[in-house]
Amino acid sequence: MISDSQGAAKLHKNEGIKTGSNYLRGTILEGLADASHGSIDADDQQLTKFHGIYQQDNRDVRNERRKHKLDKAYSFLARIGLPGGVATAEQWLVVDKLAQYCDFDTLKLTTRQAFQLHGILKGNLKWTIASVNEAMMSTLAACGDVNRNTMCSPNPQASQVHEEVQKIVDAIDAYLKPQTKAYSEIWLDGKKIASQEPRSLEMGGDAVEPLYGKTYLPRKFKIAVAIPPQNDVDVFAHCLGFIAVVEAGKLVGFNITVGGGMGMTHGNEKTYPRLAEVLAFCKPEQVVEVSEKIVAIQRDYGDRVERAHARFKYTVEDRGLAFIRSELEQRLGYSLEDARAFKFESNGDSYGWSEGRNGKWNLGLFIEGGRVADLEGKPLKTGLRAIAEAGKCEFRLTPNQNLILANVEESDREAIDSLVADYKLDGYRTASGMRRSQIACVALPTCGLALAESERYLPHLVSDLELILEKAGLQEDEIIIRSTGCPNGCGRPYLGEIGLVGKVPGKYNLYLGAGFDGARLNKLYRTSITHEEILKTLEPILLTYAKEREEGERFGDFTVRKGYVAATTAESPFHADTGDLKTPA
Repeated sequence: MISDSQGAAKLHKNEGIKTGSNYLRGTILEGLADASHGSIDADDQQLTKFHGIYQQDNRDVRNERRKHKLDKAYSFLARIGLPGGVATAEQWLVVDKLAQYCDFDTLKLTTRQAFQLHGILKGNLKWTIASVNEAMMSTLAACGDVNRNTMCSPNPQASQVHEEVQKIVDAIDAYLKPQTKAYSEIWLDGKKIASQEPRSLEMGGDAVEPLYGKTYLPRKFKIAVAIPPQNDVDVFAHCLGFIAVVEAGKLVGFNITVGGGMGMTHGNEKTYPRLAEVLAFCKPEQVVEVSEKIVAIQRDYGDRVERAHARFKYTVEDRGLAFIRSELEQRLGYSLEDARAFKFESNGDSYGWSEGRNGKWNLGLFIEGGRVADLEGKPLKTGLRAIAEAGKCEFRLTPNQNLILANVEESDREAIDSLVADYKLDGYRTASGMRRSQIACVALPTCGLALAESERYLPHLVSDLELILEKAGLQEDEIIIRSTGCPNGCGRPYLGEIGLVGKVPGKYNLYLGAGFDGARLNKLYRTSITHEEILKTLEPILLTYAKEREEGERFGDFTVRKGYVAATTAESPFHADTGDLKTPA
């Protein structure tokens, strides 16, 4: 739905692509059938995102191919949504097998608890998507201007209400799926898979898409559910969040948060990362309806003219929290309670064995950069295949790109430990605290938006920083470091105690001062600096931290207390390139 104020303005071109697409069909089928080249039409590239697919090319070989007057080395990325990051051993094996038919033969565990397959050739794309759906998974709405994969704390041991919360997450995700049959028609030859069919929404309006309509949302929409004391989903980084409130061991409801988002654009001071604000409290049975109404508010009030201003965070910022709550309650037809008390302690992952509330065991593994690959001396992909084939666990993808082997019987722990050791999957035992606390987006060579390296760079930076950490006696300190190849923020760099954002090849903006619990953004400390300059800048700060920190003080808090950066507060004026970002405290 387009508001009256936007109706007279020239809408962004993507609005026209969506409107004329016949509910996300476009000419995708025709493009797949054209074997003359490996790409698809530009408009269809926008539409395939709704189907969970991005067209990409290998940027490492662009120049060489150009010299020989060859087209780009096109391939596709498929993102497989897993609400809450939950996968069975059988599903893991399917994705592992599909990766063998991709250029890189790797899996990527994303920061949204999804699988990514990189390097799918166009001729293999339909078979790949069909195979995913046969395994009771889906790529539908993993990308595009809709609600994307709904996140949830994946740690079964964290709370006695985890299973109950996960069911609510599944319900949110299913309820907000697009209703169009285009996905089934294009990828599954019209075949229906019952567990993956979107729910019918009793909302009236558009007969095909009763919630989204022909134009869907102005931009992507992200939802996360957190279970205190862990904020491993970074709930404040999302458009809409729910914070579980547990009293006397019982799930009584959720605090609702609205208006978070990480993306910005270099040089555009009207764009900025923003943390969500706490809006109200709702009961468990109200969560799906609240989600639907919030999405509808963004559908109706989000900016469809200026795409850089189209995220829900700007709708909340422009109209204010009071407006959002009033509009939400009006659409719900009832009032919500005020938010209840909660406390977060960290936004990282736990490693090693822990016992769940159900008496079974869970093993947290460190997967550097979320990249599941067979590396020299570390056959991680083969090892996880062997673990899946053993059938002694389920899999949980974490929001920090790591993996939990879940629901292991006590009698199977020894066998799992043996496989973990044999295939060098026990890196969590020896990795430094900083290495275990890293996140990196994919960036080069496949992401077309990357301005600098990220996944291929951050491990090397951490290795050099570990020499400083050893000198300072900080090897075990969990200092959160995050890197992205561009300012869009897929790796949530603005919530890193140390954040790196690619500016140009080999140079990064350096941010400091985020809160360890994910409740305070960092600020820009140095701009456009090289690897050597990053080390030179961070060394004295880390050494001073080792000597002068207060008991229990985290690195981000220390950099604020000592004045390296000021704390980011709601009162700060925003400016993307100075780091004075207008965000809640």
